[in-house]
Amino acid sequence: MNYNEALSYIHSISWKGSVPGLSRTRELLAKIGNPEKSLKFVHIAGTNGKGSTAAMLSSILEQGGLTVGLYTSPFINRFNERIQVNHVCIGDEELAELTEFIRPYADSMDDSPTEFELITVLAMEYFRRKACDIVVLEVGMGGELDSTNVIDTPEVAVITAMGYDHTQVLGNTMTEIASAKAGIIKSGGQVVAYGQNPEAQAVFERVCRERGASLHYPDYASLTPGDFNLDGQSFSYGRLKDLWIPLAGVYQLNNAAVVITAADVLRQEGWPVTDDTIRAGLKATTWPARFEVLHRDPVFIVDGGHNPHGIRATAESLRRIFPGKRFIFVTGVMADKDVEHILGLIVPMADHFYTVTPNNPRAMEAGELARRIRAMGAQATPCGSVADGVEAAMKDAGRDGVCCALGSLYMSGEVRDCFLKQ
Repeated sequence: MNYNEALSYIHSISWKGSVPGLSRTRELLAKIGNPEKSLKFVHIAGTNGKGSTAAMLSSILEQGGLTVGLYTSPFINRFNERIQVNHVCIGDEELAELTEFIRPYADSMDDSPTEFELITVLAMEYFRRKACDIVVLEVGMGGELDSTNVIDTPEVAVITAMGYDHTQVLGNTMTEIASAKAGIIKSGGQVVAYGQNPEAQAVFERVCRERGASLHYPDYASLTPGDFNLDGQSFSYGRLKDLWIPLAGVYQLNNAAVVITAADVLRQEGWPVTDDTIRAGLKATTWPARFEVLHRDPVFIVDGGHNPHGIRATAESLRRIFPGKRFIFVTGVMADKDVEHILGLIVPMADHFYTVTPNNPRAMEAGELARRIRAMGAQATPCGSVADGVEAAMKDAGRDGVCCALGSLYMSGEVRDCFLKQ
């Protein structure tokens, strides 16, 4: 099996979509010898900020000299990004070999695994073979019934910012959504939660009491912003002064506070985390498509915000860096998202929209999205491809304008490709 054959098998139409439950993942892991039992984990759930939090934490742990696995989704440009060790993606040949190893076991199951379950098992085996000291493991969706939740008590469970997303699966109320996320809280474990959402906090506090887990919140009162520009931002947090993260979104400071809180929990548990590794790890963090600047003159930013909570944070970042400016947006959305709410947050800031159809079967067609935007009183032009949308936006902006592509992580890779190929 070569790389393309492996991807074809993983993406095969014979696989189901998202089917909650842990039984298939557990069965497949057992068939290959339960690689997850030999690994230690940081488990990350939440609505927004999971990927950025995972990137910062894995970077800090790497600075301590550890071999660190990183499992995230979705990928931006290449599938291999989902499975990394010390920020090096799994190789094409390694992915093909692992898929060939796991395929007979998956094919032998009466209740075959979903695509995400297969990838999760593949990642666990890869991290075992790479002898990872610790794995930073991002939940795919929810928490309790997500296939990553087959692990035993992690070194720390982290729950990032809460908002409304995947409501058709997780529930329509914050209590229901928080209950799904709280599923990663294990008996006697350490938990760090973003906080700032009383309804969700009540759920986390109750579950921690029931399971004898220790709950920690960041001390946002000790978080002091510093310099802020398109290259990143400085800040101080408690005892740590003049820190720097090369992530420009204003929302990243709160994520960093969560990360430092989790790093301190890991330090207390004996992991090689120091103030110096925190400082160096934050500074070395890279995470694509999160308020990432792809071009200047005109400025072109891509952000993976794809739900109201994420879009609101992106809008705040744009207003802070470019006060009084109006923006040209390249946007594409999934049809099952809260499209009107999302648009309502950015239409007042927009000079023009160029709509695109992301490469996903759930995507809203560009013409329909443009129609909805015009109905809200803004100008919108549908484009035949993401590349066409980027080209039109850049031309419209001239040298002094600001373009922002947002609405779906699934189109972020295509947007990045337009600039990386230049």
